[in-house]
Amino acid sequence: MKKRTLTIVTVLTIAFYVAVLVGWHLYVPHSDLKESLPGADNRPAGLARKADEVKVGEFFMKYDAAAPEGMNGIWSEFRGAERNNIVKASETIQTTSDYPELWSFDTGEGHAAPVVYQGRVYVLDYDETLLSDMLRCFSLQTGEELWRRWYRVPLKRNHGFSRTIPAVANGRIVSIGPSGHVMCCDATTGDLKWTKDLQKEYDMEVPFWYTGQCPHIDGDEVVLVPAGKDTLMMGCDLETGNVKWATPNTIGLKMSHSSVMPMEIAGIRTFVYVGVGGVCGISAEASNRGKLLWHTNKWQPSVVAPSPLRLSSNRIFLVAGYGNGGALLQVSGSGSQLTATILDAYKSDKGLSSEQQTPILYNDMIISILPKDGGGNRSKLVCYSPNDLHKPLWTSAQDERFGLGPYLVITDKLFALSEDGELFVYQLGKGGMKLIKRQSIMEGVDAWGPLAYADGRLIVRDAHRVKCLKID
Repeated sequence: MKKRTLTIVTVLTIAFYVAVLVGWHLYVPHSDLKESLPGADNRPAGLARKADEVKVGEFFMKYDAAAPEGMNGIWSEFRGAERNNIVKASETIQTTSDYPELWSFDTGEGHAAPVVYQGRVYVLDYDETLLSDMLRCFSLQTGEELWRRWYRVPLKRNHGFSRTIPAVANGRIVSIGPSGHVMCCDATTGDLKWTKDLQKEYDMEVPFWYTGQCPHIDGDEVVLVPAGKDTLMMGCDLETGNVKWATPNTIGLKMSHSSVMPMEIAGIRTFVYVGVGGVCGISAEASNRGKLLWHTNKWQPSVVAPSPLRLSSNRIFLVAGYGNGGALLQVSGSGSQLTATILDAYKSDKGLSSEQQTPILYNDMIISILPKDGGGNRSKLVCYSPNDLHKPLWTSAQDERFGLGPYLVITDKLFALSEDGELFVYQLGKGGMKLIKRQSIMEGVDAWGPLAYADGRLIVRDAHRVKCLKID
């Protein structure tokens, strides 16, 4: 009897669950459901694109913030308008009290520093939520965001994302994103003017830690170095983006993290570039603009971040991190008969070197921060004579170390930011300097982005935040 009852219960249980499963499959909760077709939800097309289908500058947002007034200072590009990281300020820089913070804003992880143009601050950023490069514009007066223009380009974090500094002149702002996307906008309104995809158009190879090259505006041209299969360097019309001249890449250089530097060498205006594979000089003269004047592959580190530094009418200082150290290049000859020779080359612990920041030449002193493999003076601020790259004239104290932090000369003072967010101010003298002020600015994490200055305001950043200090 018990066995029969158990069998009946088992059968009924199985039947019940079978009925539930059948009913669940047959039941339609909403009979009016329609097929979901691509585009029917009006989702922006950019969200459905493949990683390499980038529409540069397609999105824009303007904010309800007051436009800046009465501010005329300009910090126009990487290392300033003269590309030397030296400011001749009309304001009196004070060093007797702490510098107040005027404003700050958060960023995606990166090291891209700002430029300033008549009261507006521009910085390239990356938004991980939207997977987008963003050119953002803020008021120098208030720190309020005025507008942003962005485009979707999925990236993975690799010691941050954005590294490049825009260039601004003649009412236009030009940026290069981590994957080589170039965007030119109206500096006031943010209106998109023209774009380029250096990877697709010039077969550019993106460096390992993304693009670090900063654009250079020379008159009415933007100078770019795609270092692609066919084109080494080119000049684009600032207004239209049309290519006005291009240098064939006959020497096979690839893009480094270094930026092109204009300088007069052997009596010729020259664009000097250190790429992966060597160093070259390209004519910046109107008569033969874009012509390859000289090059050498006798100094070719696999990673180069600092840019070349002009020491004299025919000598250039070269430097790279990861133990590569420094080198002295000399250009000889005249006219079309120019040759480049490496006169001296040494490892990081044997003389003046730098891993990330480009040294400053000021009053016959080369100012730098030695890399972490730079021997006993590693991470210290140092000065060397251009005539002796092996023995320092001066070094900072044992407790004044900066890692990969940036530095900037304002009038006769050097401002240096340690990578953990402490600001040091030195009075510059002949053959050395004296510490006159230090102040903790932020709980810095990788404060590597170059400094910027305009209208009595110093702009600093770490990997996640930009701050503005009043220093006059």
